[in-house]
Amino acid sequence: MNQYLENLNINIKNYFKILSPEGIPEFLWDYINTKEMQKQNGISVSCGTIYSKMYNQIWYSSLDHSIAVALIVWNFTKDKKQTLAGLFHDVATPAFKHTVDFMNGDYEKQESTEELTTDIIKNSKEIMALLKRDGIKLEEVNDYHIYPIADNDTPKLAADRLEYTLSNGLGVTEKIWELDDVKKIYQNIEVQKNENGIEELGFKDKKIAEKFVHTMSKLSCLYRRSETKYSMQFLADTIKEMSNKNLITINDLYALSEKEVIERIQNCKYGDISKCFKIWKNATEVVQSDEKVENKYCVSIDNVKIRYINPLVRNKNEFTRLNKISEKADNDIKKALNFKTKKYTYLNSDF
Repeated sequence: MNQYLENLNINIKNYFKILSPEGIPEFLWDYINTKEMQKQNGISVSCGTIYSKMYNQIWYSSLDHSIAVALIVWNFTKDKKQTLAGLFHDVATPAFKHTVDFMNGDYEKQESTEELTTDIIKNSKEIMALLKRDGIKLEEVNDYHIYPIADNDTPKLAADRLEYTLSNGLGVTEKIWELDDVKKIYQNIEVQKNENGIEELGFKDKKIAEKFVHTMSKLSCLYRRSETKYSMQFLADTIKEMSNKNLITINDLYALSEKEVIERIQNCKYGDISKCFKIWKNATEVVQSDEKVENKYCVSIDNVKIRYINPLVRNKNEFTRLNKISEKADNDIKKALNFKTKKYTYLNSDF
């Protein structure tokens, strides 16, 4: 058995079987086993939040997410190029994932790290040799945005958005549903044509679509809760401070696992960096305030990315946006869009 599978959590294995009942296609393994993809196994999709006691999350790596996206694309298209584009879409993910977007000031789109995807693939002798072997061009797999089943604009449903909603609800963000729930939802999805005549993933049944959107609404709020914004900004500021002092480089974030980066932070002798990290790591809650609190490390972020989905659903002989035919879904989506936290967040400790 492949070493990656041997070490994989049994629930994640069963989740993968739901996404691709036939298993992981054979052609995909050579790409999964490349150095560039395996590096993603040391990065959590939690953007670093998993390392604080404020959260109760299961480990789910960037590699797990990438494989799951590829399996969804393969399940609905059986197209190698689209599937590989799905697999590679996060190959440029650094340690702490979107936290680096926060460091770059990209709170709203959270796409600043994607620019390196082409360079990483192009500079990999392993990946380029495999592509040549399979008769696939770089430009056919380096941008998953060109394949609407793999990715599309919010609030449409595509493989990437579907995957992180399913896995995050399994405990990656918070345990909201079980594998049986995921199976019922996934088996109800099909390829449909949207209002622009473009292929999109959609639901066959209105009630199942409503269940999906209800959970999505909960997750959408959790992505923007004060604890998450605070943690991501704290980690971003920590890395930025260490970078300014030449204690770590941006390249290190792409070369090292999160475990290795954390070791550098914990062993840092400059200032209070290691002390502050320990405080954050052991914190169990944050404090919110409408006013800035003096002498506290206060975080204030208003324009963070809003993740939500308004999927298509089969409605007689048409495919319709769910919120147009479901008051329940419309209310859930509005709840997600209108979610707000207080302006400032801080830790009630000597930080």
